This record gives sequence, C-alpha cells and structure tokens, in this order.
Amino acid sequence: MGSLGIIVSTLSLPLHTRMPSSPAEHGFSYPTEQFRQIVEDCLRLARDMGASDASVEVSEGAGLSVSVRKGELENVERNRDKSLGVSVYIGQRRGNASSSDFSAEALKQTVRAAYDIARFTAEDPVAGLPDAEDLATPAEAGRDLQLFFPWDIDAQRAADLAKRCEDAAMSTDRRITNSEGAGVSAQQSHFWAGNTRGFRGGYATSRHYLSVAPIAGKGAGMQRDAWYSSMRDARDLAAPEAVGRYAAERALSRLKSRKVATSEVPVLFEAPVAGGLLGAYVQATSGGSLYRKASFLLDSLGQRILPEHVDIDEDPHIPRGKGSAPFDDEGVRTTARKVVEQGVVRSYFLSSYSARKLGLRTTGHAGGSQNLALKSRLTRPDDDLDAMLRKLGRGLFVTELMGQGVNYVTGDYSRGAAGFWVEGGRIAFPVHEITIAGNLKQMFQDIAAVGADVYTQGSKSTGSVLISRMKLAGS
Repeated sequence: MGSLGIIVSTLSLPLHTRMPSSPAEHGFSYPTEQFRQIVEDCLRLARDMGASDASVEVSEGAGLSVSVRKGELENVERNRDKSLGVSVYIGQRRGNASSSDFSAEALKQTVRAAYDIARFTAEDPVAGLPDAEDLATPAEAGRDLQLFFPWDIDAQRAADLAKRCEDAAMSTDRRITNSEGAGVSAQQSHFWAGNTRGFRGGYATSRHYLSVAPIAGKGAGMQRDAWYSSMRDARDLAAPEAVGRYAAERALSRLKSRKVATSEVPVLFEAPVAGGLLGAYVQATSGGSLYRKASFLLDSLGQRILPEHVDIDEDPHIPRGKGSAPFDDEGVRTTARKVVEQGVVRSYFLSSYSARKLGLRTTGHAGGSQNLALKSRLTRPDDDLDAMLRKLGRGLFVTELMGQGVNYVTGDYSRGAAGFWVEGGRIAFPVHEITIAGNLKQMFQDIAAVGADVYTQGSKSTGSVLISRMKLAGS
C-alpha cells in the first residue's frame, strides 16, 4: 500500500480579488476612517472621565458560508458582525466593556461602563497598558503583509464549487458510498485600535476555505475522512476536484482497518497531526500557563527540552501568512525570532500582563503565536513521507487523533488514534480503536526526525514528526 501525499493543485477560477476603492465594494459597512474616529472619540471620553489610561478596538466581519450534501444545497449562511471593545485603567484597576452599537450615545455608555467597572475593581500590581517603547511605531503598524484578498463570490458560485468538490469525491471509487457534505466559505474582517500611549493601527484580513468529508464502505465497515484547503487568497485554494479526490483516497485507505496488539513502538505523526505537538509546546510555554504554574515546562528558559537537531522559528511578517501580524492584540510590535535553538528554549510567548507576572518583558504575543515552524537540522530535501516511513521502519503512522487527553501540568499525553501499521518502512494495513500514550516532555526529547513534507495549519508549520518510542494500547 502506498503512502498518502498532500495535494498542491490550485484553484483555477475567474476570481475578482482586486483591492476595492470603497468599503461597500468589498462587503464592509464601515470605512476605516469611521473606525479611527470611534477610537479617538472613546479615548477622549475615557480621559475626560478621569481614566489614567485606556485602549479601544473597533471591528467588523462579514462572510458567506455554503454547504451541499449529496449534490443538494443544504445551507446558505451570511454572517455580519461588529464590535467595540473598551478597556479603562484607573491606576492599576482595570475595567472592560463592549458594545455592538456605534452610535454616539452608545460610545459614551460603553466607556462609562468600563470606567465604572474599573472604579470598583481591586488593584492589580501588574495591570496596565504595554510600555510605550514596546508598542509598534506608525511605520511598523502600517507594514503591508498582504493579508486581505476579498473573494467576489455569490451563493450560487460557492454551491457550484462545493458540488464539484463533492462530485469528485463521490466519483473517485464506487466504494465511496456517502458524504457528510462539502462546504465553501469566504470570510473577511477589518479593525482599528488605539490607546492613550500613542499606539494606532489596524488592517483588513481574509480567510477562505473549501472542504469535503466523504464516507467509504458500508455498515460496520464504514470509514470517514475529510480534507480541506484554507487560504487568505482564494486563488491559492486547492482545486475542488483535487480536494475531493484526495479526501476520497484518504477515506478509502482506511477501509478494512484492524486493531493491533498493545506494544511500545516508534510513532510517526502525519504533518497535519504533528501540528498539535507544536501547539502543545506553545501552550506549555505561554505566559498564562507559566505564571499560574500550570505547565510541565516551568522554568525552561535556557534549558534544552528538545533534541539538539530541532529548532522552532517564528516569523510574523510572512506575506499572506495565516499567522502574520505587524503587531499583537495589545499593539506591541512583532518580531522574527528563534523560539527554540538547537533544542534550547530561547523565549516564551508573553503578553504584557503575563510578562510582568513573570518579571520578564513582553514578547508581543497577546493573541497567540505567529507563523511558527518546527524544523530539524537533519532534514534533507528528499525526506518526503515515503522517506519518513522508511525511517519509522516498524511502528505506527498516525493520521488522526481523538479526545483531549493532554495534561499540561504534568505533560501526560493519552489520545485515541487511527492510522496505519508500518512494516519494513511501508504501510501494511490501516488500524483503528487504539490509544497512544506518553509524556510530552519525554516525547519532545524523543523527536528522532522531522520530514520535509511541510504542512501549514493555521499559524503552525511542520513536516511529519517521528517519535522514537510511545506506548500503544490496542487489543
């Protein structure tokens, strides 16, 4: 049985993605100029009330989502939302309030509500806006990272794309017997933010996707799998036929799954699944987990917690990147950095608040990580999935994880899994109803190889990851 490969074919459609000249053209109701004025008005109101500091963010989102199932239109949903968020500080007492009403009277009421909450909130010695020197300058905040590509698509065209995707899946093989449906979504938003320490900034973003979930087989032997493509620019989406066929091939490859005996074996995480390991690392080294002492990686700064051949890099300024941002949720500048270098932790993920709790300086991560990449210095350009299976030799190739069995305090890891048993470096047969277990701290140490089959999921990129040994609970 051959290995599965990730599709790269791109969408070929007459898409209109030029930058429009007015908000109405790209589906927004409010121009940036109005957002800027709302921010200035709210900051002025907060100062007039006696606030020592304040921050304001105003945003709007809009989108279209369409789903089909078995060739029939199932759902058409248009979403539109707007929000105003205000934080007011009276010394080191903080109050927050929000509203979806942008009228002058509502602005006053929202700022007043935040101010009144601050008046009666207990003092927090580390509460406050970021230090001025950490805030993005106008030039930094205005960096164009090419994050906005509005998709001029209506419900009919979206439904046609979804049907093409599902049809391709259903026609791949007669053993594809059913479908949970296919969907297309076009989403976009924009915001503007500012605070009393001089920060001003905002931008528009888009995110579009295409997905399908076919079912193979019948009765107790049925197997389901899914695939999707998600991009900021719809022109970069994988072709609907390619997504459909690949999803079908994944479902077909799982037919006649077996159980395997309980053992201790090497485990290869498929690249889309391996992103979860990177996510676990971020969770364990984020400020909130660290200052609450709810992490198995406490006091890991400067310590080697990954093998010497492993690095984790971060670049928030990749054009069109799914995790790209010129500044974080507090207006702090973002910078490219080595998160882990040769296995050694060089930096945490800190907001201003969590940094102060830890006696450190913000890393510009209010809101999360930005374009992380897990890499190995041993990876060669030809280390594709087939090469990684050969490195695995005999063991488990995991393509799906179930459940939430991760204890971030202790690092204990236990997840339901499905995938393939590998013998002699080749897929032998599909497996299901198994559990893999270990401890994340040891699992990180046991990373033997990272593939060149890099997959980006959200803000995290990694190839397949080989863990030298884990416990497998089967029959």
